[in-house]
Amino acid sequence: MARIAIGGIQHETNTFAPTKAGLQAFRTGGAFPPLSTGPDLLARVKGKNLPIAGFVDRIEALDHRVHPLTWAAASPSNVVTRDAFEHIAALILDGLKAAPAYDAVYLCLHGAMVCEHLEDGEGEILRRVRDLIGPDMALVASLDLHSNTTPEMIAHADLLVAYRTYPHIDMADTGARTARLLDEILRRGRKPAKAFAQIPFLIPLNWQCTMMVPAQGLYARLPELETGAVVHASFTPGFPAADIHHCGPSVFTYGWDQTAVDDACARLAAEITGFESAFAGKIYDPDAGVLEAMRIAAHASRPVVIADTQDNPGAGGDSNTASMLRALVENRAEEAALGLMIDPAAAEVAHRAGVGSDVNLTLGGHSGCDGDDPFTAQFTVERLHDGRFDATGPFYKGAEFNLGPSACLKIGGTRIVLACTKVQLADQAMYRFVGIEPTAQKILVNKSSVHFRADFAPIAEQILICAAPGPMIADPANLPWRRLRPGIRLRPLGPVWRGA
Repeated sequence: MARIAIGGIQHETNTFAPTKAGLQAFRTGGAFPPLSTGPDLLARVKGKNLPIAGFVDRIEALDHRVHPLTWAAASPSNVVTRDAFEHIAALILDGLKAAPAYDAVYLCLHGAMVCEHLEDGEGEILRRVRDLIGPDMALVASLDLHSNTTPEMIAHADLLVAYRTYPHIDMADTGARTARLLDEILRRGRKPAKAFAQIPFLIPLNWQCTMMVPAQGLYARLPELETGAVVHASFTPGFPAADIHHCGPSVFTYGWDQTAVDDACARLAAEITGFESAFAGKIYDPDAGVLEAMRIAAHASRPVVIADTQDNPGAGGDSNTASMLRALVENRAEEAALGLMIDPAAAEVAHRAGVGSDVNLTLGGHSGCDGDDPFTAQFTVERLHDGRFDATGPFYKGAEFNLGPSACLKIGGTRIVLACTKVQLADQAMYRFVGIEPTAQKILVNKSSVHFRADFAPIAEQILICAAPGPMIADPANLPWRRLRPGIRLRPLGPVWRGA
């Protein structure tokens, strides 16, 4: 029996997004449990689709014990403030200093956290923990599939284990895999060999989806590589909206023979590079996307789902742009619904007016993005809600939402889910709580990039991607890079970045 100290910090940073993540963002958590220290940590994550929850369940089943430190997560946004990072890092490190004797450390990390004062937040927290525990103790971590994995992260951790699904329905499973591998390290009494390689092109977020080729087939290859002396292989396509030196995809492998590990890593990197041209797809502008959805919906029995990908709050957007709403209204779409539109001031007006009232509202125009013009119109308040409800789909499994005062607004043939707290629309319950039945709509516009597919693909006639004005630019080649390492291609088969 071993005692494992556990903690972590998760944030996916879009350095081009409008809003930073301060300490309050971690204290509230958004769709995540709030910042937690000590025994509260275990209670708050239990049963959730989170790596740390899966790790605890599996490591205890393997007859080890855990000692909870501090864990925190915040919704994706611009950089994490210095104060927030240093406060949470200090809680983790102080917890380690004060902990009873322990035999290993597990950290639940993201891999794409950028701070005001650090390009590589995860590399820094791993370095600080390594400096504290010394070179001999096992230090392992789980990572998001979108990790911009750095050489420093590889160097300081003995094992990194990334998700294998996007939408991320295997977050808890990833924690469990990490626990199983840590148990093997502890039983063997030695650390595994490791190998790391970076892929030479950025992959747009929408085409990283593991429900589609080529990612689907590439992730199916990972278990096939884990044979003989190779015990683990990970592929992180990266989060392509972080202006840092090591933004981009990478692969890393672990095992008990360095030659075998090196060979597996090289083969995996070569396979991914060979599929470069397949990491692309069609993206519509708002009007073209709505018109195409209307054309398909005219003869469909299920809703056409549109991803409003550039206002995805799961990638740094604030879920408040109005271009897709304008396209639905101006093209006279019928039986359409859009969510979530985040506007606390508009929600307050709707609640004051009451159900059945007509209200004049201006939505959008707050993001600061070119083309995000305000949309002013008269809406009917169809339903009001306090914003508290439980998730029902596979991605948000176990999540308890509190979106603040919320409403269903109607204009023409379109209904809008209006709320106060941003979170990407990736669960059918996020329509139902205000009285919209998603399966009964002809068109659904979800402010999400890929995670919505876990709950919406089974009910969708077809899924379209739209690039309306917003901070999560769908094509990385269109971002104003400054710090990216020279030589990487800005999209599959795209231009090579030569430097600022």
